[in-house]
Amino acid sequence: MLPLSGTDAGRIKFEVGAGGDRTMEVDRAAEAVVFKELVSVAGNGERFSVLSEEVGLRSFGADYPLILVDPVDGSLNAKQGVPLFGLMLAVLDGPTIDHTVAGSVLNLNTGEEWTAIRKEGAWRGGEPLSVIPREDRKRFQILGLESSPSALKLAQPLVEHANKIRILGSMAISIALTASGAFDIFCAPKRVRVFDMAASLLILAETGGVATDLQGNPVGLLEASLDTRTTVLCAPSDALHAEALALIEKSA
Repeated sequence: MLPLSGTDAGRIKFEVGAGGDRTMEVDRAAEAVVFKELVSVAGNGERFSVLSEEVGLRSFGADYPLILVDPVDGSLNAKQGVPLFGLMLAVLDGPTIDHTVAGSVLNLNTGEEWTAIRKEGAWRGGEPLSVIPREDRKRFQILGLESSPSALKLAQPLVEHANKIRILGSMAISIALTASGAFDIFCAPKRVRVFDMAASLLILAETGGVATDLQGNPVGLLEASLDTRTTVLCAPSDALHAEALALIEKSA
């Protein structure tokens, strides 16, 4: 996977994937590695289904558990050789984001991994995930944003309240960092796929964080499909989330 990042070979385009984006060689190669492991698991008698951004839904004998796979979250970064993209895996026992039982986000460049198990906790690099305390009580120390240019304008109330802004280009890694308190707030003010966030949202929930849309509605009730889209406002604490939501509501 890494040898393909930023190369002509990695930018070879194939058909449009199940998620609606053009599949590139970096996506295809990463997904092939994941499916090789899943086929091996099925060969040992396990029954489950897989929903992948590239190939869509594939049954291995049962509807659930359902494994969500985003083989390269941040594929534009990978294509261009920007060293920040990850693998997202989530296991669900039902149709909505709240049914996520376990999740993993792996930074494919550094090897750092965030994991969570529902009602058991979250870990970073195998150690219990601790939340960085908030330092600036008057402003957001770091605001994370979804990566389109228009996000800056749409999130202007939050931008004006932030000391620094980070736009990483990977939803999964951005929300995982929010769970640790590295970002005070992460916001996707345009509708984005909830599929990409399933593992990170569990990590966030297991550390006491909050995730809603920009109207304050919980995103956990949304269907975990490739078609479901929503705006997102994440914070590592109720207080930070309420502060951000109040700024958005005041501006509206």
